[in-house]
This record gives sequence, structure tokens and C-alpha cells, in this order.
Amino acid sequence: MGKVLYTDFEGVDDIISTMMDNPQLKKALTRTNLYKFWNNILPEKFKNKSKPYGMLPGGIMTVACQNPVVAQELSLHKIMLLKKFEPFAKSLKIRVTDLRFDSKKWADVST
Repeated sequence: MGKVLYTDFEGVDDIISTMMDNPQLKKALTRTNLYKFWNNILPEKFKNKSKPYGMLPGGIMTVACQNPVVAQELSLHKIMLLKKFEPFAKSLKIRVTDLRFDSKKWADVST
């Protein structure tokens, strides 16, 4: 049996670098990081009642809400939430222009 040489393996750093060249993956990671900041801007009573759901064209972020009452309450605070969210979005070079609150999406994120 001949000797096997293991010299042409790709390093982990090369694999990660190649993956990060994928624009869709880069966009998904950036959005995921943005969503992690959501609880930092919310009043305490809403922290377990809403979660970022997705982004629409034009910088509109959809937020899943536990029920229509939560959606309505958050929409009353929309301007304040956008102002508080702006520094986090800017740090990731994302522009969030509007927030849409949707209680129908809650079933998708709560499981």
C-alpha cells in the first residue's frame, strides 16, 4: 500500500473567505446581525412579542407581532423605533426606511 499525502487540503480560512464572496450569503449574515439589535430598541413589554421577519425592497423591515394589539402599539411608536434603530443599521451599512408590523407572520417565527 502506497503512502498517502495530505497536502492539498483547503484551510478553514480559505473556505470561509470563499463563502463570504457569495453576495446572497453576505446579505443574509448582515440582515441576521441587524435583527439581533431589535430587542435593544424595544420597550421591555414588547421584547417577547415581536421579532424581525424580513426586509422588503426600499429598506422596509417587516416585523412579526404576537397579535394585532402588539402590531398596533408598535406602529404608534414607529418613529421612535426607527430613530433608535438607525445607529445599528448604519453600523452594518443597511438603510431601514420603514417598519411594517404584521401579526399574521407570528406563526412563522414563533415555532
